[in-house]
Amino acid sequence: MYIERDVRGKFEKLNKIYPVLAIVGARQSGKTTFLKEQLKKLKASYLLFDDPDIRDLFEQDIKKFEKQYIEGYQTSVLDEVHYCKDAGRKIKYLADTGRKLWITSSSEILLSKEVLSFLVGRVSIIRLYPFSIKEFLDAKNQKAFTGKVLERNIWEHMTYGGYPKVVTTEDFELKKSILKDLYETMILKDIARTFSIADLRSLEEFTRYLSLNISGIISYDSISRDIKISFQTLKKYLNAMEKSYLIARVQPFFNNKTKEITKQPRVYFIDTGLRNIISKNFGQEPEGKLFENYVFCELVKLGFSPKYWRTKTGVEVDFIIEKDKEVIPIEVKLTAPDRLERNLAAFIESYKPKKALIISYKGENKKVTQGNCEVIFTDVLEMSKFLE
Repeated sequence: MYIERDVRGKFEKLNKIYPVLAIVGARQSGKTTFLKEQLKKLKASYLLFDDPDIRDLFEQDIKKFEKQYIEGYQTSVLDEVHYCKDAGRKIKYLADTGRKLWITSSSEILLSKEVLSFLVGRVSIIRLYPFSIKEFLDAKNQKAFTGKVLERNIWEHMTYGGYPKVVTTEDFELKKSILKDLYETMILKDIARTFSIADLRSLEEFTRYLSLNISGIISYDSISRDIKISFQTLKKYLNAMEKSYLIARVQPFFNNKTKEITKQPRVYFIDTGLRNIISKNFGQEPEGKLFENYVFCELVKLGFSPKYWRTKTGVEVDFIIEKDKEVIPIEVKLTAPDRLERNLAAFIESYKPKKALIISYKGENKKVTQGNCEVIFTDVLEMSKFLE
């Protein structure tokens, strides 16, 4: 059964404007399934660049490649084309001769200057992540629910993540096996091979270290000392993991530079199920940091780039969203507090936002007012409604 993706509307609009659409996202996040669904109404070719014959012809003679694989089709999908030499220049040639192309990659290396610089004005980028909570509920055919039913579904989504194959598998032990296989493939192929990392042991050790310290501010010196890798290697690993959609770095929110103290990022995983298989942690009750990571994932899937706020005195807010020249602070709680806590109150007093959100796993949905700010207590599913 095909599950409709949230990005479809955006995809259809951009497809009318650009000759090239780049669909990027983690391995097995559903890029191929999504594109093949869109191709059903078209005369199209689907070209996987893991095939050496396809790759060699593309690299050796783009005009022969065009004649063999592109000519006569309305649209062509070039899957994992970034592995090819001089991909940007060749895609530009095809676009400039009137070809309609959808290109995909499981790594943001596709968006590097070596490729993207040739496609300025010709390409739009769509990121496809594992299933959001809305897509997860659609996959489960869950159309109506009580608070307890929603809580149970959020727990499963948070614990095992949103990768389509994992979501559509009912057996929990099989879900873990799929996640383990996915992680090993991502480490070996998307990270180690693509970014030329030979020391798999230290890479895996560093990945596990991050999985046990989600939401923490990165101290490069401490990590280098704890797991005995150099500063340069640490930075290389972080860059490779981020570009392969395993993790994301969250930068601090700066406005008043005399109050906010750090430029160091925090690290979250793009999928909490993948994080749990790496940390070997599948508890029956969610931890606060795991739920915080989960809310981060849902914010990213909504198209936001969250930041965090922290002052010299240790006052902090989990996430800051910047939207339409306004800021929206977001606090994450396992259980909704009875009243506004001092951290969020301090941000409201300093920045005077019109809206603030408290996202909880358990608790009553309600609204209160703090000064001229509307503070909304809500759940993960309803969160998107208040961020539109």
